[in-house]
Amino acid sequence: MNSQAPVSRVVIVGSLNIDLVVNVDRLPGSGETVFGNSLERHPGGKGLNQAVAAARLGATVSMIGAIGDDGSGEWLRRVVLEEGIDDSGISIAPGTSGTAVIEVEPRGENRIIVVAGANESLTAEAVRMAIESFDDVAVVLTQSEVPLDAVRAAMAAGRAAGAKTILNPAPARDYPSDILANVDMLIPNEHEAAEMSGLKTGSALDTIEVAQELNTRGASCVVITRGERGAVWSTAGNSGQAAAFRVSAIDTVAAGDAFCGAMAAAISMGEPFPEALRWASAAGALTATRRGAVPSLPMREAVEELLANN
Repeated sequence: MNSQAPVSRVVIVGSLNIDLVVNVDRLPGSGETVFGNSLERHPGGKGLNQAVAAARLGATVSMIGAIGDDGSGEWLRRVVLEEGIDDSGISIAPGTSGTAVIEVEPRGENRIIVVAGANESLTAEAVRMAIESFDDVAVVLTQSEVPLDAVRAAMAAGRAAGAKTILNPAPARDYPSDILANVDMLIPNEHEAAEMSGLKTGSALDTIEVAQELNTRGASCVVITRGERGAVWSTAGNSGQAAAFRVSAIDTVAAGDAFCGAMAAAISMGEPFPEALRWASAAGALTATRRGAVPSLPMREAVEELLANN
């Protein structure tokens, strides 16, 4: 990544959660009880994860979201500040902060239940006003753990500010056309892409067809992440594949968030799409080699080392 390139702001609009991580030998089936091996508590939420991922790669980051007026909310704000992220867009709502219960098995596969809590209080007006308060916005990135009105406002305000707009449609929802019309880059995983398009993913060629279908819905660039099989991408005039970096994955929680945050950081620093895609792939791979969400997100030096050796 070109450290001499002008640096502009990445604005992340999204969730801030407490992650309760249960490590198990295998995920339970319906109606089944299994013993857990450990219980861990980490800061998380897709919004916070992506903000930290971008900040650790050297981006100037502002976070827009909502926390509860509880101890968890106080802790989440401290994490934001400790990571060097601007917290001026984080509001406090009465009640509990967002919480996610995450089950992880030894191979790194996971299952997640999210209770939105204060995240549901984030309003479109708060998002719009916060984005308009910044004068150097290069990228606006959002996800779907906040209300759709907030997502809509993020993409519209980002487009109005002349920023590159990125939507990570996770969890998958029914996104109205007026939201997708303001999305420059859509970054779903295979499951989310299939749900949004109504088509099946499978081989790389099949997945490129899904990406091309999503191009017709509004996003000028679609990048579908495929875990250890890398990613495929499609624009109006081109498409291709990006190989995954080979690592020993132990926990895939936040790997997709690292990918999105790194993509936003690289774009904000003026990197062309192919190089931004390499940075995103490297950050996602390294995240899968450590447990937890925020604790697993890599620093810039680690990403640079992986890129240099591949």
